[in-house]
Formats: sequence, structure tokens, C-alpha cells
Amino acid sequence: MASATERSLVRGESSGGDLTAAGAVGLAGVMFALAMVVLFQQLSLTDTVAGVRLIGLLGAGLLALGLAVVGLGVAARYGVLSATPRSSAGLLSGAVSGLLWAVVGGLAGARVLGLGTVGWLLCAAVVGAGAAGFTVLTREDVGTTVPAGLFTALVGLVVLVTIGPSWEWALGWEQQPASLTAPITVPAVTLAGSLVGGWAAAVAYGGFGARGRHLGAYLLVYLNAGTIVGVLLVLIGFTVFKGLPGLFRGFEVGLGVGRQVTVEHYLFLPFVDFAPGISLAFDLPVKWPFVMAGVSLTNDVNGVWPAIVGTVWLVVGAVLLAVPLGVGAAVFLTEYAERGRFTQLVEVATNGLWSTPSIVFGLFGAAFLVPRFANQKSILAGTITLGFMLLPLVVITTRESLLAVPDEYRDASAALGVSKWQTIRSVVLPAAIPGVTTGVILGVGRIAGETAPILLTMTGAVALPANQALNVLGSFRFTAAPPFVANEALLQATTALPYQLYALITAGVGQSSNISDIDQFRWTTALVLLIVVLSFYAIGIATRHYFRQKLTHE
Repeated sequence: MASATERSLVRGESSGGDLTAAGAVGLAGVMFALAMVVLFQQLSLTDTVAGVRLIGLLGAGLLALGLAVVGLGVAARYGVLSATPRSSAGLLSGAVSGLLWAVVGGLAGARVLGLGTVGWLLCAAVVGAGAAGFTVLTREDVGTTVPAGLFTALVGLVVLVTIGPSWEWALGWEQQPASLTAPITVPAVTLAGSLVGGWAAAVAYGGFGARGRHLGAYLLVYLNAGTIVGVLLVLIGFTVFKGLPGLFRGFEVGLGVGRQVTVEHYLFLPFVDFAPGISLAFDLPVKWPFVMAGVSLTNDVNGVWPAIVGTVWLVVGAVLLAVPLGVGAAVFLTEYAERGRFTQLVEVATNGLWSTPSIVFGLFGAAFLVPRFANQKSILAGTITLGFMLLPLVVITTRESLLAVPDEYRDASAALGVSKWQTIRSVVLPAAIPGVTTGVILGVGRIAGETAPILLTMTGAVALPANQALNVLGSFRFTAAPPFVANEALLQATTALPYQLYALITAGVGQSSNISDIDQFRWTTALVLLIVVLSFYAIGIATRHYFRQKLTHE
């Protein structure tokens, strides 16, 4: 009976400690999220929550988090909280703790004590060394929680007592005057305090030891991933918020409201420059000026149709150029070439090319491609340049995907008497297609938003009317002279969404007498560019999903 009662009490104590630690972890997450919202200026430090100003709420939250973390460490040290701590928190924890408290010591020496350069450096060294020594030399439960908790509590206390919404600290740089203000400093220190305090609380929640360290690492990874996703959503949301009103300006749906479209179908005959065909004209049931119109002084609403067409043809052309070449090169290097200096050199070259700045590719296109295409910018020069940018990533991802295919697939196919090429074509490549598609998706996301290469190789006038949008498919014709197929549209300069957005930002190109707010035109162009890029992503993801499902069912 006594042992049962003891186990019950231990379970109750452990449950209470777990709840406290879990509450501290949750509080750290809330403080982190609030700091991110303030940092992106979605809330102000003077805004009130339940009658309390946000700056005071952040300070009080950090103070409570820090005290809770210290309490968890003390409770574990005296057996109130069930834990299995190690004899030391470790050198890494000691180094981080020493660095944090060195910053505190340096700021205290410079701001509070008014010491000179040597004085605050000495103060930082002493305080940092003391914190690092305490963390390493004491038991893990105390060494992990006490320095982290006191740091978090001190940050919260400083925010509560010292920093106000109008607080400003002049840095005193002679060459470039600068200062720190509360809207930047408060969320920044809140992020630091919530990370440190949340990590220590997660370690305590796991009972210290190996499990506690894993939980602490998981928390940092989750917060980091959440930050990345949050920043992405904020950027997308901000772009949508700013650009959506201009996107649907003048939008109408109904019979006969859209512009007339003419579709011409020619009978292509060898060695004939022109052949008669069929011409079909009809009115679109949708009027969407910003998407369907170009830039003209006579437009009620200016649009970006020529830029959309130019961007689509750039990406499609680059993919058609890079994917066959890249996949073929990867197949040769992986399946046929022997591992040696040649393949190592190709690996180094492809990695280096993928890391090469886009402006270098643009200079290459301007120096070697433009002079060979009638010495003028053209979509063909831009497409080849972007294709060269995409090619290294296709080679890299295809090679990794091919290497990931188990050798058992190849051995089983060879045992059935299938030739090497048939094995590659029917077994290896289908298994690697999802990985290849992933690489193409990543590459398209890069090249679709590039400005420097197309600025040097492709762009002409920015303010193009809709009827001057590039017509690549309708410009093909057969000729009697080599190369027997001609397409004048490929040798024309045009515009694209990244370059048009660049021109709008730098020079205000595209503003007409009917558009009073050029800023809205910029944001709407950015939104359209974002939609086009995400559309390519969606196509790539759907393709990858299709092949994965096909492999699974087979």
C-alpha cells in the first residue's frame, strides 16, 4: 500500500512538472509568434491586448518564461521534478550560454557602468566565462535551465522597465550614424529570449538527458521551419493584399464583353513560304484588362499580357532545351561512364555552374549569343541563356535520382536478358522521374524570376500593346533554304514579367494618364509574376505526383 501511494504521488508530481514545462514551451511559442508579427509591422508595440500594451505583454511573458525555466531546473535538482540529468550540460551548451551572457556583460559595462572599450570587453569576457563555467561544471538540470532562464527573465525585465515604444539608442558610429529603435529591438530580443527559454523548457519537459536534448532540438527545428513558412506566407499575403485590387480592375464576365480573338490555321507545305488556310474570329466571354491588355495610352486599364507571354515562352523554351540535354548527360555519367577524374570534373563543374551568379550567365548571353542572332536581343538568346542556367541543376538532380534507384532493379532486368539501354529506358528512368521533376521544379522557380539574364539578352520595349505579344506558334513557316524552318518571332526582342517589374520599380515605366497609382501597378505585376511561377510549380508537382502514383500502382 505504501509503495502504491508513493507511486501515485510521484505520478502526480511528475504530471505537475510536465504541465509546467509544457506551459513554458507553449508560452515560448506564443512569444516567438508575437515577436514575428511585430517585426513584420502587422502589430504595433502600442497596440493593446486585453487592455495591456503589447510591449508590456512581451516583457511580462519573457519574465514569466524565464522564472518558470529557473523553477523547473531547481525543482529537478531537489527531486521535486522527475528527471534523469547528466553530470554536465556539455561544452556546446556552455559555449552558447557564455556567448549570450558575454553580450549581456558587454552591454552592462558599456551602457550601465559607462566603461570604455577595454572595460566593456573585459566585463563581457568575465561574465561570459562565468556563465560558460557554471553551465559546464554544474549538473545538467541546473546548468541548462538557470543561465537560460535568468537570461530570458533579464530580457523581459529590461523590456518592461527600460524600453518604451519611443526608445532609441544611438550607436555612435562616426562614419555612418545609425540607431536602434524599439520596433526593431523589442521583437529581436523577444525572439532571442523565447528561443533560449523555450529550448531550456523543452529540455526540462523531456526530463533532461538524451530525450530532453532531442526535444530541445526538435523545438528549435520546428520554430525555424515555422518561421520560414510564416515569412513565406506573409510575403505572399502582403503581395496579394497590395496587388489584388489592381488585378481585377475593369474585370467583366459576359457574352461579347471581351476582345476579339483571331485564330489562323495555315497548311504548312515544304518549300512554301505561305499556304492558304482557315481564319476563325470570336469574342472572348471575359474582359480582364490587366491580364489581357498591354500598355498603351489609349487603354482604360493597362496590363501585362505581352510580359506574361514572354515569361511563359522563356520558361518553356529553357525547359525544352535543358531537360533532354541534362537527363541525357546524367544517364551517360551515371550508367555508362566509369567513375574517375572525368566524372569528378563534371560534378565539380555542374555544382560550380549552378552556384554561378545569374548576371554572369547574362554576360555570357550578351557576349556570345546576341552577336550571333543578327546582333540584337531576342527571345531565342534569352531562352538559351536561361536553359544554360537550368542545365546544371537538371544534371545534378537527375544523377542523384539515378543513383538512388536500387541496383537490384538493374540486376533483375539484366537477369531477364534485357539490354542495358532497355533497362535504363524501362526501369531506371521511370523510377527516377519523380526526382528529376523535383529538380526541374526548383530550377523553374529560379529562372522564371531572373531579371539580369533577360535584361542583357532578350528585352526590348517594356510598354508593349497587347497585339505585339509574342506569337511563336503562329510564326513557324517552311522555307526552301536551310534550315528549312523559319520563325521570325524567335529573333524578336520582347518583355517579361521580371524585367517589366524591374522597369516599373526603377523608372516607373508603364504609368499612363489613366493609372494614378503606379505603386498598385507594381504590386499587381508582382502578383501576376507570383501566380505564373506558382502555376509552373503546380504543373511540376502534379507531374511528380502522377509518376509517383504510377510507380506505386505498378
